[in-house]
Amino acid sequence: MTQSDAQTSHDSAFEAAYQAARKSLGEGGIPIGAALARGGVVIASGHNERVQNGDPIAHGEMSALRAAGRQKSYRDTTLYTTLAPCAMCTGTIIQFKIPRVVVGEARTFGGEFELLRSRGVEVVVLDDQRCVDMMRTFQEENPELWAEDIAE
Repeated sequence: MTQSDAQTSHDSAFEAAYQAARKSLGEGGIPIGAALARGGVVIASGHNERVQNGDPIAHGEMSALRAAGRQKSYRDTTLYTTLAPCAMCTGTIIQFKIPRVVVGEARTFGGEFELLRSRGVEVVVLDDQRCVDMMRTFQEENPELWAEDIAE
């Protein structure tokens, strides 16, 4: 499946992640969103809530998984995220055996693709310009908050 095919066939799930990122930005938070889908149907979405909730582990992927609640299995799901997953979120993806991650962009943050792939996770990068622009602007306007989010 090509990147454009992946985007076309999963527009609603990726769009849920993107809208969640925009929601976080609108709340004064870090603009990273995620959605968990099964069979192309969105189970839940969430966004980075570190600023809003004062929660150091409330990254977008964690928020989406929390919103999805307990699942009997994650082995038939896809996690959509607007930004390449960090080490913490990558560990969660591996822990729950989520087999596929669709990423909006990895230009502004490289994430942990090598680790994901080494554990058999399929990674698709859409290189969505909206995500790139949103993160670049955020990082330029909020360098200290961004550094805090990625523990630098």
